[in-house]
Parts: sequence; C-alpha cells; structure tokens
Amino acid sequence: MRSIELVFDDDTESAIRADWVRLAGAGLPSLASHTGASNRPHLTLAAGAELSVPPLHAFEGAFPLAAAFSGAQVFAAGRDKYVLARSVVLTIPLRKAHQRLHRGIGGAVPQTLPGAWTPHVTLARRLTGEQLGQAMDLLDLKLDGRMVGARLWDSSTKSVTGL
Repeated sequence: MRSIELVFDDDTESAIRADWVRLAGAGLPSLASHTGASNRPHLTLAAGAELSVPPLHAFEGAFPLAAAFSGAQVFAAGRDKYVLARSVVLTIPLRKAHQRLHRGIGGAVPQTLPGAWTPHVTLARRLTGEQLGQAMDLLDLKLDGRMVGARLWDSSTKSVTGL
C-alpha cells in the first residue's frame, strides 16, 4: 500500500501529538503507541496498492496550506470498533491541491478520490464505543494549523519519500 500525505508545521504537529499523548495517558488506544519513525500526524490525499508516484510538480506552489480543523469524525472499523479523527475543513485551496494531485496519478482507492474523500487526521484506532466517549471528553478540538509539505509512504518498503 502507498499513500500520498500532507504533513504539518511543528506547532500543528505538536498539538496533534499532544492529543495522542492525552489519549494514551488515559489508557485509551492512540497513535502515540506507534513509535515507528514514519509515524507522524498527516492528512492522506490518496492511497492504494497500485498508487502511482505523482509528477515532481504536483505540489508546486501549494505550501504553506492552511489547515482548518472542525471537530471530530468517527469511522466504523469493524465490529464494535471505531477510528477517531480530527476533521479537516475542505477549503478551496485544499480541494484544488487534492484534485490537481489526482489528475496526475492513478491507482487510488475510491474513498480517496475527489468527491468521495473525507479529509481527516487520525488520532486513535480500534476504540470501543465506551472508549470513544471517554476520548471525546479529553480532546480540545479547537485548532488551526498549517500543512507545509508532502510525502509518499510505501508500506511494502517501509519508506517515506519527500515530495
């Protein structure tokens, strides 16, 4: 699986990592427990096993890009399990960057295509319903930030390449 992701400036990344730590500190599932070097807060623009590498100019002039967060999102993740994420507002500049990227690549899974994509930053996976309620009580969802770069993650080689 490959994914093309936007990454945040230091202040925004620190705020999201603080969410991870707060959840972990309460004994809840959190991305803080994933300590791999590639694990950092990000916004996935495209993903897929056959995802092609974008052209070099795909993000030319796109950064910095404002990141407006607008609360939480919950995704079903199997029987009685959920993913908790910060919702990212699909601003016009973000929508245009997403659409421009997809015009230059192929192989993306349907849920990352323009018109179907739900922009978000994952905070925790495999939460139960009860844990989800606890997690929501811990989060201050007021946050504005900036995206400052893009990367390609390749799970088969466990490598990150800056774009």
